[in-house]
Amino acid sequence: MGNADIRQLAVIEPKPFEELAGSVVAIDAHNWLYRYLTTTVRFTSGSIYTTDAGREVPNLIGVVQGLPKFFEADVTPIFVFDGGVTDLKEDEVESRREQRERYEDELEAARAGEADAAEVSTLESRTQRLTETIQTTTRELLGLLDVPVVEAPAEGEAQAAYMARYGDVDYAGSEDYDALLLGAPYTLRGLTSKGDPECMYFERTLDELGLTWEQLVDAAILMGTDFNEGIDGIGPKTAVKLLREHGDLWAVLDARGESIPNADRIRQLFLEPAVTDGYDYDTEITPDMAAARRYVTDTWEVPAEEVERGFERIEESVVQTGLDRWS
Repeated sequence: MGNADIRQLAVIEPKPFEELAGSVVAIDAHNWLYRYLTTTVRFTSGSIYTTDAGREVPNLIGVVQGLPKFFEADVTPIFVFDGGVTDLKEDEVESRREQRERYEDELEAARAGEADAAEVSTLESRTQRLTETIQTTTRELLGLLDVPVVEAPAEGEAQAAYMARYGDVDYAGSEDYDALLLGAPYTLRGLTSKGDPECMYFERTLDELGLTWEQLVDAAILMGTDFNEGIDGIGPKTAVKLLREHGDLWAVLDARGESIPNADRIRQLFLEPAVTDGYDYDTEITPDMAAARRYVTDTWEVPAEEVERGFERIEESVVQTGLDRWS
């Protein structure tokens, strides 16, 4: 998830959707999907997205509800899925698992007690995880809608940032601030929210801070990342001040008599992450709407009324944007 305090360092401005027309965005798929997943679960009865066999697919509702905003704005999304998790992130993953288990205990108690429906639904949303069924069905639905998918060797966000950095897409799309540390020139945030997104600028951030890319990463490491605990008492302003004074991470640590285990490896994860050039996609999207509808409503038993408006919006966007690629 990254450290939200990075926002205090970043140059971020609103970006109206109308200015994004014709652009291609590489989206951190797990990040995007999880946000729609939790929202769907929170505000939708479980019976609606649970099959007779007991398999839960709230993601299908989330995908159908979330995609239209891209097509209506003439934006091509490319969903980049995570591969393996680096061993340095295992502690973070374990921490999230333990937190989810605590929420599951609270959910069980709430269901057994006198908690109201709103409290139960909130706890249900917090216990969500991207199951194998959710991962598989999301890819299959995107395939029917002809939405490009890229499989990352490691972090999807790192792959999306790489694609943006080398000009294969116009923007990276992620709610996490780590996209800035990964060198994405332009990152769109708020793609899962109502209204327009905001854009986070890499070069302008470096210029405003007077730091190099390496120093920006060093600042984040001092503050704390998904891969390490930060140094107590070092926040965004202090981190920048120390790096201006001392030059780099190791000089700051030496001056303070501190140490960060695996600091060199953590630095490399941001500056030289595991990515691939082995991706190919076509932005001439031609969705099979009938097959997508059957997949969601017949194969996975989601009531048609729950997704019909989303499908209609996708079809309506063909007329609104005049995209002959949809013909």
